Amino acid sequence: MARRGRCSASLVVLASTLLVITISLHFTTTQAANFTVGDASGWTFNTQSWADGKKFKAGDILIFNYDPSLHDVATVDDASSYDGCATSPSSTIYTSGKDTVKLKKGQNYFICSIPSHCDWGLKLAVNASS
Repeated sequence: MARRGRCSASLVVLASTLLVITISLHFTTTQAANFTVGDASGWTFNTQSWADGKKFKAGDILIFNYDPSLHDVATVDDASSYDGCATSPSSTIYTSGKDTVKLKKGQNYFICSIPSHCDWGLKLAVNASS
């Protein structure tokens, strides 16, 4: 009888250990990363190449720091709106100067909607994998 109890206790310990390892791996692989757009310079002109060489995943957070009296951040739906620097009724426009945006899977497009700013290069396209 005592032998059976020790075996059961060992199985419980083993199962508990495996559960903890599985949960730990899950949280380390699904944790979102934060990226500050433009690094120390923030969201300003010539940030289009900032994303080059960076790996983004759906759920990662982009942090846009900028002077809200000069700029804003607008999400746009597609490459055509991005290339044409055009917002739409479905665009979200952020104006706090310290905005955070969670990336969705696929292409994510951002522009400054202040007249001419996007045309002068204040825009960003980011591709987020799953």
